[in-house]
Amino acid sequence: MQTKTIRAATSREALRQIRLELGEDAVVLSNRRVGDQVEIVAAPPGFLERMEQVTKAPTADLVQELHRLQSELKGQIQALRQPPADNRKDKIRRSMMRMGFGATLVDQLLQHMPPEMELGWVTQTLERNLRCIRGDECIIKTGGVFALVGPTGVGKTTTTAKIAARAVVRYGADAVGLVTTDSYRVGAHEQLRIYGRILGVSVHTVKDGADLKLTLNGLRDKKVVLVDTMGMGQRDERVHEQIEQLDALGVRRLLLLNATSNLHTLEDVVRVYRTPQVMGCIPTKLDEALSMGGVVDVMIRHRLPLCYVAHGQRVPEDLREVNLGALLHATFNSLETVGFCSTTALDFGQGAHYA
Repeated sequence: MQTKTIRAATSREALRQIRLELGEDAVVLSNRRVGDQVEIVAAPPGFLERMEQVTKAPTADLVQELHRLQSELKGQIQALRQPPADNRKDKIRRSMMRMGFGATLVDQLLQHMPPEMELGWVTQTLERNLRCIRGDECIIKTGGVFALVGPTGVGKTTTTAKIAARAVVRYGADAVGLVTTDSYRVGAHEQLRIYGRILGVSVHTVKDGADLKLTLNGLRDKKVVLVDTMGMGQRDERVHEQIEQLDALGVRRLLLLNATSNLHTLEDVVRVYRTPQVMGCIPTKLDEALSMGGVVDVMIRHRLPLCYVAHGQRVPEDLREVNLGALLHATFNSLETVGFCSTTALDFGQGAHYA
C-alpha cells in the first residue's frame, strides 16, 4: 500500500502530477502547505478496498472520509481538464463594475471580446457606440427653441447660461432669449437674471404652459431661445405635466445627466425624461465624479447622443463639445486617481458614430 507525496507550487499542479502518476482514481490522504509549496499525499486506486481487507474492524467514519476525499479528488482532476478561466476578462469585468458600468453592458462587451484583445479593444468599442451631435452645429448654428430638462441640482441654470454665452458670441445678445419656468425654487429665476444681465440677454419668467406659449411667441425673432425648466425629482408627478407642456409647443429638449449619480438613478432619470423630443444629453459635474461608468453606460444603451460635456461652474469656459477619446480616458482612469433596463445590440465594427 505504497503512497506518493507530491509537492508543487500550486494545488492544481500537484493534482495534475498525481493524475499522471497514480491515475484518476487515486486517493488523496492529506493536503497541506509546506513553506511556499503545496504538499499532497495520495495513494493508488484500490486503496480503500485494501484498507478494509487489512483492517478487521474498520472505523466507519474514517472509511467515509476517505471516500469523500477520493470523490473530491475526482472533481478536482475533472476541473483540471476544463479550460482555465479567462482571468484577463474577469479583471476587466471587475474594474468596469467598480467604474459604475452595469453588468448587462459589461457582459455583452466581454462576450464579443476576441481572445487576443486587451482593454484598448473595450474602450474602442465603447467609443464606436457613443453617439454624438455637435452642439454648436445643431443648437447654436441651426437655432430654435431648446429646453434644458433634468432633476433638481443637475446644473440646468448654469448650463443654460453657458450655452447662451456661446450663442451670444456668435450672434450677439439681441439674437438670444432666456426663459425660466422655475418660479418655485427660491432664487432660481434671480440666478438666471444675473447671468442674463452679464450677457446682455433678456430673461423671461413664466408660470404655466399658457404663459410659456405666449412668451415663446414673443421671442420668435430670436435666433436661439433657451428654456431653463424647473428642477424636479424624476418621480415627481409634475414631471409628466412639464413634458406634456413642452410637447404641445414642439420644444426640443436637452437632458442633463449628473455624472456623480449611480447607474440605477441615471437609469430612472432617462426612463422618465426620455421622449422623442429629447435630441441629446449633456453630462454635468464631470469634475466632481469619482467614476463615470454609469453615465457612459446609460448613454450607450439608450442611444442618447452627446451634445456637450459640463465639468465645472465657470460660464462659459466649463462647457465643451465632446471629445470621445478624452471622455473615455477620464472614465477608465478615474479609479486610479482615487486609489437594468433594456439593452441594444452593440456595434463591434469599425468607425465612430456621429448622429
